[in-house]
Amino acid sequence: MSSTPAEEAARRRTFAIISHPDAGKTTLTENLLLAGGAIRLAGQVAARGERRRTSSDWMKIERDRGISVSASVMTFEHDDLMFNLLDTPGHEDFSEDTYRTLTAADSAVMVLDAAKGIEPQTLKLFEVCRMRDIPIITFINKMDREALDPLELLDEIQDKLQLDTSPLYWPAASGQRFSGMKDLRKGDFVSFRKKTAEEGVQPGPSDRIGMQEARDTLDAMVMDELEEGADLASEALPDFDEQAFREGHMTPVVFGSALRHFGVNELLSTLAEFAPAPRPQTAEKNGQKITIDRADKPVAGFVFKIQANMDPNHRDRVAFLRLCSGEFKRGMRLKTTENKQINIHNPLMFLAQDREIAETAYAGDVIGVPNHGQLRVGDSLSENGDIKFQGIPNFAPEILRRARPKDPMKSKHLRKALESLAEEGVTQLFTPSLGSDMIVGAVGALQIDVMAERVAAEYNLEVVFEQAAYNVARWIASDDPAKLEAFLEKNRGSTGVDLDGAPVYLAKNAWDVGYAQEKNPDLKFTATKERMV
Repeated sequence: MSSTPAEEAARRRTFAIISHPDAGKTTLTENLLLAGGAIRLAGQVAARGERRRTSSDWMKIERDRGISVSASVMTFEHDDLMFNLLDTPGHEDFSEDTYRTLTAADSAVMVLDAAKGIEPQTLKLFEVCRMRDIPIITFINKMDREALDPLELLDEIQDKLQLDTSPLYWPAASGQRFSGMKDLRKGDFVSFRKKTAEEGVQPGPSDRIGMQEARDTLDAMVMDELEEGADLASEALPDFDEQAFREGHMTPVVFGSALRHFGVNELLSTLAEFAPAPRPQTAEKNGQKITIDRADKPVAGFVFKIQANMDPNHRDRVAFLRLCSGEFKRGMRLKTTENKQINIHNPLMFLAQDREIAETAYAGDVIGVPNHGQLRVGDSLSENGDIKFQGIPNFAPEILRRARPKDPMKSKHLRKALESLAEEGVTQLFTPSLGSDMIVGAVGALQIDVMAERVAAEYNLEVVFEQAAYNVARWIASDDPAKLEAFLEKNRGSTGVDLDGAPVYLAKNAWDVGYAQEKNPDLKFTATKERMV
C-alpha cells in the first residue's frame, strides 16, 4: 500500500551533528551509518555491491588533514524511518558553513568529549541552535577513556547552556574501568566489552543483561558507583519531557564510545523515538507571512549549501535543497522567487560524495540539484515561485587577503575559480571600485589555506594570498539611494562590491568604520547581509 506525501514526510528525521573539533564527530557519523546499515565497515559504502571508501570527510584536504571543512549530507533508512544526517565542520574557521547547515536541520546531536565537557566552539554552535529553536540530543563520547564525573558534566551543560539535562542512561565508571551503562527507563544494563583487533568494530546493538546479572559479573565497586550515581541522577535531575525537548529547553543524554561502537545504537534509537519529523517553516507568500507545513501540497524548499566540484572530472555545481513540503518527483520544474525556472532532471540523493538519482523526495529530504550557477545559497524554490523562506545571512569576514595568480596570464581563470568557491557561501569575494584586485574574505586563516589547496587541486591554478590594504569589510545600505550613491562616488578608494554586486565599505580598521558611520548617519554599515531572493 503506497504512502501519502504527508506519511512519507512524517517518517523523516533530518538532524545535524555538532561538536568541538576532536570530540569524535566524524567517528560518530561513520558509526551511525554503520548502525543504520548504510555502510558495512566504518569507511566503506555498502552500495551496489562495491567496497568503496566513504566518509563524511570526502575532500582530499579533509582526509589529508584529518579535519572536516565542508558540510556533508548522508541519507539512510533504518527501522522504517528515513534519516538525513547533516555532518558539519567542527573547526571554528568554517562556522558559517555550520550555521547554514543548521538552517536545514530539525534537530541536532551535540557531541561532547567526556574528558573536556563544554568547549568554546560547542558553546558557539549551541547558540546557533538556540537562535533557531533546534532541539538537541547530547552524546557524551569517549567514555572508554578517563572522563569527568557524569554529574559534573551534566551540571556544566545546565550552567553554561541553560539547558535542563535528562540522562536516559547512566555510565558504569570510565576509562579502563568502563563497563557499560544502565538504561534508566528500562532498568536493564547495556554491557560494554572492548573488542579485540581481530573482532574489529561490529554493528548492531550491545548486549543487554539484567542488573542482578551485571552485579554478579562486574566489579562490585563499579556497580556500587553506578547504582549510587544513577540514584542521585534520578533524584536530582528532571524526568525526560518530550515537549520541553521539542521547545529546546531540555536535552536527553546518551553516553558511549563512538570509536568502540558503544552507545551508537542507543543514540540512533533516541533519534528515532524523539527527534521531530520535519518542522513547520516560516515563509512569505505575496508579501504575507505564512507557515509552510510538511503536509502542504505544493513542493517548496530552500538552498542552504552549494558545493562545486564534488565530481572533479565534471566541474559540477550542486545546490543542496532542503524540501519543506510536497512530493517532489524527478523531472519537476521549480521556480525561484526571481522567476528563474529550474528543470530538475537528475536530482541527487547523497551518502557523502556518493550519489544516486532520486526519483521522489519529500519534506525533510535534502536533494542535490545540479546546475551551472543559476542557484545560490538562500534561494527559495517552489512550483509557482511565489514562496520565499527566511533568508540565510552572510557574515562579515574576520580576515581579508588579496589574491593573485602566480602566472599573471591566468587572472581571469583565478577570478572564475574564486567566484565559484565564493558561491558555495563559505568564503567571500570583494572587488574594490578602483583597480581589478580580488579581495577574499574568510572567518579564519585555515579557510585561506583550504582555498589555496582547492584552487590548486580543482582548477590547476597556483594562487598567492597577500596582505590586503584593508582589514575590515562592512555592507553599506541606506533608505535614501541618492545618499548611498553619493557616498560610494566620494569614497571609491575604500568601497567595492561583493559577489552579488552589493556595496561594501573596505576599511583599515574598526575605527574607520565608526568614523564613517558617525559622518554618514543616513547610511548603515552592517556586519551581516541577507541576500534578497
